[in-house]
Amino acid sequence: MNPWTLLLDLLGGVLDFFYQLLPKMGLEPNLGIAIILLTLAISLVFFPLTLKQTRTMKAMQDIQPEVKRLQKELKGEKEELNKELMALYQERGVNPAAGCLPMIVQMPLWFGLFSVLRSIKPNIDPESGEVLSVTSKYIGDGLENINTVFLGMDLTLSPSAVVPDAIKSANGLNPLDALPYVLLIILIVAAGFYQQMQTTRTKKDDKEQSQTAQSMQTAMKIMPLFFGFISWTLTAGLGIYFATSNLFRVGQQALILRLDERGDDDEKKSALPADTPPDDGEPEKKGPSENASKKKSRRRRK
Repeated sequence: MNPWTLLLDLLGGVLDFFYQLLPKMGLEPNLGIAIILLTLAISLVFFPLTLKQTRTMKAMQDIQPEVKRLQKELKGEKEELNKELMALYQERGVNPAAGCLPMIVQMPLWFGLFSVLRSIKPNIDPESGEVLSVTSKYIGDGLENINTVFLGMDLTLSPSAVVPDAIKSANGLNPLDALPYVLLIILIVAAGFYQQMQTTRTKKDDKEQSQTAQSMQTAMKIMPLFFGFISWTLTAGLGIYFATSNLFRVGQQALILRLDERGDDDEKKSALPADTPPDDGEPEKKGPSENASKKKSRRRRK
């Protein structure tokens, strides 16, 4: 069987599973909630890749002073510089390509989910023009009606198809109908930018970054805009996937960075000698205090 068809059947089957699960959880069946649950499931499956990506981006930031030093020492010697950089990456266990791996792996899922959502078709009564049911080729064989409206958006439509008509008040729409679609795009872009900021913040003592780091940050800043663009042109259901994935990854990265920093602090403390006093940021005072000296001088006068 065609691998692409297998992927569509798999995504449709998982969506159908979550859709059918919602009533058992006491919730009203809704395609938007099913997409959110699907996104969380995929994010958990790809957590090892997210962990690798987050640590790679953080490691790339940490070694920038050494990269900058090599670029100064080997200026004009491109071949030797590349050898030294590769040796540095290998020594520190850094693979620059790992930062893009989760995105590359998930690309078939994005287009697969788009195809599944696009397969959802309304069954319209030819006489009255009313929608009798909404069915899909991939989401459940016996499902007669799929609720595709979520947070005021029809998840089978793209923002580019709704917002212009809503602004023009055409096809029975009004300007307020465009608001949920616009907010969704803003959320996707904002969450994407914050997600990149978590792992690409410039250190206070390393304001001058290497050209490699600057190029990497520029490329990463373009990605949220790219996702905003494709979310504008593709179905709103795919936009729900992107927004949920970005927000969940923000939480994942915050947890990973916090745990790694705590582990580094514990490692530094364990490396100190047992009799090393804690560093509270104040110089250690030796001898009697100033107040004690004043008291002694008063006693002598008496």
